[in-house]
Amino acid sequence: MNIIKNLFTFASAFAAMTTVNAQNPIIHNQFTADPTARVFNGRLYLFPSHDIISPVEPERKWFCMADYHMFSSNDLVEWTDNGMILSQEQVPWGNPAAFSMWAPDCVFVPNKDNLRNGKYYFYFPDAPKEGRGFGVGVAVADNLFQPKFVPQESNIKGISGIDPCVLQASDGNSYIFWGGGGLRVAKLKENMIELADDNPVETMKMGDREIKSIGVSCDKTLPKGFKEGPFAFERNGKFYLTYPWVRKEKGDPDGKGGTIDNPTECLAYAMSDNPMGPYEYKGIIMAEHENGCWTNHHSIVEFKGQWYLFYHHNDYSPSFDKNRSTCIDYLYFNEDGTIQEVKPTKRGVGISDTRKPVQVDRYSDIGGGATIEYHDTLNYFLGWKTVLPKKGWVKYDRVDTKSSSAQNVCVKVKTTAAGKLTLSLGSYTADVAVPNTKGEWQEVDVTVSTMPSGVNDLKLTNSGASEVEVDWITLTESPREKYFNKADVNTKYSPDEEGFIRSWWLREPLDKPNRSNTVFVDSYLRENLTAPAMTPVGADWHALESNRFNVKLFRFASGMEKQVYGVIFHAITVIECAEDINDVRLAVGSNSASRWWLNDDEVLMLSGDRRMVRDDAVSARINLKKGRNVLRGAVINGPGMSDFCVRFIDEKGEPVKNCKITLK
Repeated sequence: MNIIKNLFTFASAFAAMTTVNAQNPIIHNQFTADPTARVFNGRLYLFPSHDIISPVEPERKWFCMADYHMFSSNDLVEWTDNGMILSQEQVPWGNPAAFSMWAPDCVFVPNKDNLRNGKYYFYFPDAPKEGRGFGVGVAVADNLFQPKFVPQESNIKGISGIDPCVLQASDGNSYIFWGGGGLRVAKLKENMIELADDNPVETMKMGDREIKSIGVSCDKTLPKGFKEGPFAFERNGKFYLTYPWVRKEKGDPDGKGGTIDNPTECLAYAMSDNPMGPYEYKGIIMAEHENGCWTNHHSIVEFKGQWYLFYHHNDYSPSFDKNRSTCIDYLYFNEDGTIQEVKPTKRGVGISDTRKPVQVDRYSDIGGGATIEYHDTLNYFLGWKTVLPKKGWVKYDRVDTKSSSAQNVCVKVKTTAAGKLTLSLGSYTADVAVPNTKGEWQEVDVTVSTMPSGVNDLKLTNSGASEVEVDWITLTESPREKYFNKADVNTKYSPDEEGFIRSWWLREPLDKPNRSNTVFVDSYLRENLTAPAMTPVGADWHALESNRFNVKLFRFASGMEKQVYGVIFHAITVIECAEDINDVRLAVGSNSASRWWLNDDEVLMLSGDRRMVRDDAVSARINLKKGRNVLRGAVINGPGMSDFCVRFIDEKGEPVKNCKITLK
């Protein structure tokens, strides 16, 4: 066999595991609960809490949260983890070992002299160093490019509670809502870190004691029942107070002929003409989770003309509902301003690009006996598969082939006998022959007649006699694209239209046995992933140009008939700049873990078991100097199909393209 020919002509069967196209849950490498979504400068930012298993009491069956990450997206389809923005050790007034950093919020306050400038105020609850209960703190940042949120020395005086939310109202004032012992609201000073002096003071009775509380209790006009997690917003002159609510009591009918043993939260809302109420109860936004997940927590935001509900569910932790994950669904209003109830979906929002794997287990509809199962009950983050018996089917709406000449179907399947799937795309249908994969996952690649372009609904039906398990499906152009071309070391290439670097020196894989990607913690990577030399040396290095934005290392190795699993790959390229380009960030996605160096300095490490998501991790601010800049990477692969994508982005998150790529 001609190995080199095999490498460059082996057909494209799979765009290795990239973004999961806004399917619920939306974040796939960590738990993300209590999601607060905000729109800043046309981009949506997500500020969730971060559930973990307690590192000090692993058997502790309660909420455990030590820090906050920020995520962002331009389309609610592809998400960037902008990294940790605050941890419990950084809070001057907080207990550094309380693991009590619950639901947060973030708002932007423009500079009065220049509305484009201003500060970001991040509100968070934490347990104090001394005493009991919770306080609410504020951390302040100048930007979200490389956010450095600096926590204030003390918490907000007058607030004792959790789950802060700040409403910037049309009357020019800002109001803070919080939970814990009921829902309360108070006006903030212009400095955004203190309560205003003109807030009312209410006297409340707790047992035989009288306690004075600043602000207003919102509970007085709302139905009874435990409430927390307020989220307030304004629309068409009306103020909405939304909240998780335990509306039922133990012993109430469960609607299934029995009684409720452990009442759980629904999402409810009330409306008012005044940001400080009184609020009139209106109804339910989302009913209790059917699987008994005790909490729900949410935010509601308008983004590019559409309203969305962000909420959480324990999809990736079905046996422990204190580890939750963020989901999104569409939200709609009635003409009178009331909210239509939202039914949670697996499909989520957005339009899925069929050039990337479409996880049909996140279905819109399902029938014929088809079921959804986890890939691995020891690692739920590996996601789900669809099991299709004879005549079983699954439907996934809103997909886009992104091409007027798509003719290639690739589906990852597992079978024990040959079978057949029928693909429907709108009114189009095509049959896909499925071989006997002998109980192993295999990518089946089939050329069909030209599929319709534009947005359509996709349906897979098992039209054969044997059961078929499906992981994902892609629809791409045909004839099938090569993975790589040989690169000319004397040519200066440009980044592609999205700024991705496609020209690389790639080294043949180095043996590094590892049965699982779960071992790829920071200490392991620092010991085992070292930077290649600044200049490629040896016959095992190959100058290649990737035909996709993601450099498919798995296909590079298999095409050269080299080991594909339990290996380390090295990559080198040179960035040539006509002038200094300052304050950029390296943005990387990799299937599995990786480390990256610019010139002589490490600038980024992606640890853990990952899926390849563009801009999955971004570096701190770095400078590209005039002349040559050597970029080096090391990617480790366990049992997965490794690849990576790399580009530089500017302060606005836009790709840096005013440079050249050379391998000389």
